[in-house]
Amino acid sequence: MENSRPCSGRTASYEVAIATPRPITYACGVNIPSADVLLVPGLWLPGTVWAASAAALRERGHRPLALTLPGQGDGATDATLADQLAYVLTAIDAADHPVLVGHSAASTLVWIAASHRPARVRAVIMIGGFPAAGGGTYADFFPIRNGVVPFPGWEAFEQADVADLDEHDREELRAVMVPVPEGVATGKVTYEEEQRFSIPVGLVCPEFSTEDAKAWITRGDVPELARVQEISYVDLDSGHWPMRTCPTALAEVLHGVLTGAGTP
Repeated sequence: MENSRPCSGRTASYEVAIATPRPITYACGVNIPSADVLLVPGLWLPGTVWAASAAALRERGHRPLALTLPGQGDGATDATLADQLAYVLTAIDAADHPVLVGHSAASTLVWIAASHRPARVRAVIMIGGFPAAGGGTYADFFPIRNGVVPFPGWEAFEQADVADLDEHDREELRAVMVPVPEGVATGKVTYEEEQRFSIPVGLVCPEFSTEDAKAWITRGDVPELARVQEISYVDLDSGHWPMRTCPTALAEVLHGVLTGAGTP
C-alpha cells in the first residue's frame, strides 16, 4: 500500500476469487440507511476508479459522488495538499451532511476535511489506511522526481497488497494512474476542531486484519484514532485496491458500516 498504515507483516491468506467480507464487528451504533457519500481516492488515482463501487452504492439507496482531486487527473501538476483539501471542503459544503470515504493515504485527507467541518460530516470511513499524526507530512512515502511522485511499480508493495490483482487489473489500474504533485505529497498535516473525535469512524481492513488495526491503535501507532469515541471495524478479503478487484463487495461493506449491519 501507500505506507499509510503501520507495517503488519501479514501475508495474503484469503480466497481472491470470492472476495467475501468476513463478519463485521461494530463498536458504535451508526445507522445511516441513505446518505450522500463522497468517495476520495488515494495516491495516483482519479475519481473514475470508484465507478463500479459507486454504482453498487447507488443501488443500495446512497448518493455517491466520486471526487477527482486536484493534481490527480485534472492536469494540475502544481496542485498542493491545500488545494485538495479545499476541493473536498467544497464538496462537503455542497452535500447534505455527507459520509466521507477515503482510500489509503486519502484517509488522512478526509480526516483533515472532517476536522474543518465536524458538524457537517456524518461519518468517516477509511479503506486500507489511517490518518497521519498532526504536524507530519501527508504522503512522502516514495521518491520525488521532477516535481512529482510517480507510481513506483507493483514491486514496491507488499504481497498482501497486490495478491488479488491479476495482470489485467494491474494494466487497467496503471493506465489511469497519474503522478502525484510534490506539493500534495509533501504537504503538512494540520487538524482543526477537536470535535472531529466525536465523528463516527469506520475502518475497512483489506490487506490487514481488524485485529491488526485494533493493535496498532491500542499501542499508540495511530494517535488520531486513539481519541475517537466511536470506531467500527470490518475485514474485507482483498488487497489494497478493492474498488478494482471486488467493487460490489466493497460497496456492501460500506453499506454495512453505515447501516450497522453485522455482529456486535
